[in-house]
Amino acid sequence: MGKRSLNSLLVGLTALALALAAAPALADSHARIVRLSYVEGEVQIDRNLGQGYEKAVPNMPLTEGMKVATKNGRLEIEFEDGSAVRLTPNSEMGFTELGLRDSGARLSTLTLKQGEAYFAYNEKQKEDEFTVAFGGERVKPDPAAHFRVNVEGTDVELAVFKGDVRVEGPSGKVEVTKNRTATFDLAAGDKYEVSRNVEADPFDGWDKQLDKYQQQYANAGSNYNYPYSYGVSDLNYYGSYSYVPGYGLMWQPYFIGAGWNPFMDGAWMFYPGYGYTWISAYPWGWMPYRYGNWAFLPGYGWMWQPGGWGGGWYTVPPVVNPPNRFVPPQPPNRGTATVAVGRGPMSNPLIMPHHMLVEAGSAGWGVARGSVSNPGRVSQEVSQRGFAKVNTAPAASMGSAYSQSYGPSYGSRAASSGTGHVGGFSGASHASAGGHSVAPPR
Repeated sequence: MGKRSLNSLLVGLTALALALAAAPALADSHARIVRLSYVEGEVQIDRNLGQGYEKAVPNMPLTEGMKVATKNGRLEIEFEDGSAVRLTPNSEMGFTELGLRDSGARLSTLTLKQGEAYFAYNEKQKEDEFTVAFGGERVKPDPAAHFRVNVEGTDVELAVFKGDVRVEGPSGKVEVTKNRTATFDLAAGDKYEVSRNVEADPFDGWDKQLDKYQQQYANAGSNYNYPYSYGVSDLNYYGSYSYVPGYGLMWQPYFIGAGWNPFMDGAWMFYPGYGYTWISAYPWGWMPYRYGNWAFLPGYGWMWQPGGWGGGWYTVPPVVNPPNRFVPPQPPNRGTATVAVGRGPMSNPLIMPHHMLVEAGSAGWGVARGSVSNPGRVSQEVSQRGFAKVNTAPAASMGSAYSQSYGPSYGSRAASSGTGHVGGFSGASHASAGGHSVAPPR
């Protein structure tokens, strides 16, 4: 082989390797993921890497075998059908089963090991199976239900707000209906009693607030018929849809600037079986990074095109028509350590500040759910002036019940595009995902 031919072959192989590296990875269509949709305060996750618990951040995919734990914090998890699970402080829960039958039916078994959790189950497919386990008991909603489970040692309380649930275990079967409470003694063969009332809990209001947010924005702002419900409420709150000729219905976040791109802020996290996965730092950053593609449209900027529902989910989404000198996001080529990009992921503060500065280019980073009234109007002001000063609503904060029950908070910080960053990843480092990179705030 001549020198020129050898050089041509090497150039071709190099180009092919770069193309393969830039191609988005598509996870197995039978692999289920659910979304860690909301994090407040100190929350941890065990990603089944053999490294134990580490810091958790919003938009992390959760797969079978993983566990989550709350310390001085709370969390919410969204499922494909819009069902939600919310954990209060000092709780621990494992994802014993997140399976998918050949028929498409979803199998979910959650094991509450300690603490308190709220379950809002929707049951959009009758063949789906949703089970909550504690001790030797198995709780199954029948069909849709909203209930609370509190595990304290060997004492368990199950309170039903809406619908009916069936409980099966060592002591037999029992049905707990709306506005009833069942108590179980796990140290006495799971002996149970059912009372005709539901006592109030300090975190009932928080659960209702997040439930109200989901219901209010689930169908607001879009006529797109999504096959999945997780993340849709956040898309409707944090952005808007436009019909673009040649592309169809496109979505774009509020509060973006001329230099913004979808991969400025986030992190690369390693998942067994899938490799490195992009975790967006934006509160809406679920659907647009697991499905569809991002496109840069002259006159519009970066927009997300929904789609790609039938072939699994992306570890990093495709990019269409990028601008000149844009570098596609590249995952680390070795190791398993989390790599933060730009400002990196963040959790919501325990107590929201009363005032907030929303800046162009923030794209919602640091803006908690429901904290800004009429975000569309505020986005118009940001696009005109480059920033907007707003008074925050208390809908998404911990509130006084948390402070009274669990002591002082970490303190509030202004949730603008330059504050509120939460670090602390084990072995984390900072890098660039390509395009316009932003340094972490000081």
